[in-house]
Order: sequence, then structure tokens, then C-alpha cells
Amino acid sequence: MSKKPVTPYKDSDSSKKEQVAEMFDNISHKYDFLNHFLSMGIDKLWRKKAIKIIGKYNPKTILDIATGTGDFAIEALKLNPEKVVGVDISNGMLEKGREKMKKKGYDKVTLQNADSEDLPFENNSFDAITVGFGVRNFENLEKGLSEMHRVLNSGGVSAVLEFSKPKSFPIKQSYTFYSKYIMPKVGKSISKDATAYTYLPESIEAFPEGNAFLDIYKSVGFKNVSSVKVSGGIATIYIGEK
Repeated sequence: MSKKPVTPYKDSDSSKKEQVAEMFDNISHKYDFLNHFLSMGIDKLWRKKAIKIIGKYNPKTILDIATGTGDFAIEALKLNPEKVVGVDISNGMLEKGREKMKKKGYDKVTLQNADSEDLPFENNSFDAITVGFGVRNFENLEKGLSEMHRVLNSGGVSAVLEFSKPKSFPIKQSYTFYSKYIMPKVGKSISKDATAYTYLPESIEAFPEGNAFLDIYKSVGFKNVSSVKVSGGIATIYIGEK
């Protein structure tokens, strides 16, 4: 019997994909503030590190999946690419992202609504792909990763930044307490969505991290896979080539 996926709204009959889109629509107005506040800004350093890694491949076309309001896409501009495309299933997040791009003049970034498991791009369309805290929300992880592999150019690189579970004392104990008790309360009080920041630690707990993820990465076709833990294992950057 297959394990039921972790979803934001447990009483809903909607698919995980539909629930995730609804959740991010609901919190889009406070997402950027909460994201940086709850991570104490460390998430910015993680993105910088991931972009530095893929910069060695000198990508000219970059796809950012589960782009949200476009933070990873903006960071990718430091590589001076010809274009960056960000896709997400939440129109609320994309709307906030487009406002951000217009305000800051990031005209190389295009944001569009698209399903990560059915990308509207031809095979071999991008030199690099980034995903920040998004693969955990895929309804079908293998299908989403397969789509990433399909649209990536031969010789291209994929960088997946995702939360993981610290293993060493005292980071493990501190992070567990923070994610289970502090994060949901603060997230609920600011975003007004009681579910979103409870779903976060639950989805992290259920995610196949470390070698388990690398095995899935390889199974869909990625090669030379590797991982880099950041901030004591609170998050991990997974690298794969095509």
C-alpha cells in the first residue's frame, strides 16, 4: 500500500498539487517577509552558494522551478545569463514576483505559470535549472525530476536546494524545536494561514533527503550527482548533470 503524501490541507479532497497552489496563494502577501524572517536571512546565503556552484558551468539560459516570488531567479542574474525563466503553479506568488521584477528592473527574468511535472518547454532548452525549496512539494517527485532532466541541455547542471534534517547535537535538537513549535506559531500569526507553516516541518520530515534523494536523482538520468550540506545540515544543495 502506497504511503499517503503529506499535504497542506488534510481535510481537503483536492490533489497535493492543488493544495500547494492554494497554500502559496494564501500566504503570497507575506511570503517574502516570513521566508527571510523565519530563516534569519540564512536562506539568501544558501542560494548564493548554489548559484556559485552552477556558475562553474557558465550557463546562458536558466530555468528556476517553483520560483515563488523569484528570489532564486534574481540571484541567478549574477551569472550574467541571456535569460532566466521562472515557473510556479501559484499565481499569487507569481504576481508578487512580477511586481518585484518590475520594481527592481530585472527585465531578463520572465515568470510564468507552469506545472513542474509537465513543463511547457522543448527538450534540451536550458543550460541550468534551479529549484529552491520546491521539490518537496512535487506531487510526483520522480516525474518532476524527469521533466527537469528532459528540458536540460546535455552537459547542463541542476541545483536543488532543499531543507534537510540536521543530525548533530545541538543543531538537531534546536532545529526540531524551532520548526515544530516556533515556526508554525509565528507563520500563522503573520500569514493568517494556520496550515502553511505546520505543513513545512511535516513535509521536511517526509522528504527523502541525502543519499535517498541522490538515488532518485540518478534513477531519472542525472549523473555525477553530489550534495553539499549547509548550515549544519539544515538545508542541502543537490547537484546533478545531464
